[in-house]
Amino acid sequence: MRSWSLLSRELSPHSPEILSSGTAARAVVLEIPAGESLQEHQVHERAWVSVLDGEVEITSREGGSVTGGAGLLVEFDPAERHEVIARSTARLLLLLTPWPGDGHPGAMPLESKATVRERAAELRG
Repeated sequence: MRSWSLLSRELSPHSPEILSSGTAARAVVLEIPAGESLQEHQVHERAWVSVLDGEVEITSREGGSVTGGAGLLVEFDPAERHEVIARSTARLLLLLTPWPGDGHPGAMPLESKATVRERAAELRG
């Protein structure tokens, strides 16, 4: 068994701390200062965002917007674009599964990694 005290951990803003990582999942804790955000992005895995402290607004292109504080849990499908804005300094727990997800650069063979940046640029168009 492993355990963590998520509210008392010393974190640097915008410096996620990986708590645990294996093929089944990755658990990450991070802090976002008030008024700052995790700009719109997507991950390759199914993602759960749990608010441990503070208040956030979370928006998704596919699912609208939700605002909440400690106790809020939001789930995203793989590749679902979303943004997290801290209305007050917020501490979050992120769970990503499976880790790494299909298409994640960490799961790619070396031959595919060589062209990943070019393919991403094409998608951003």
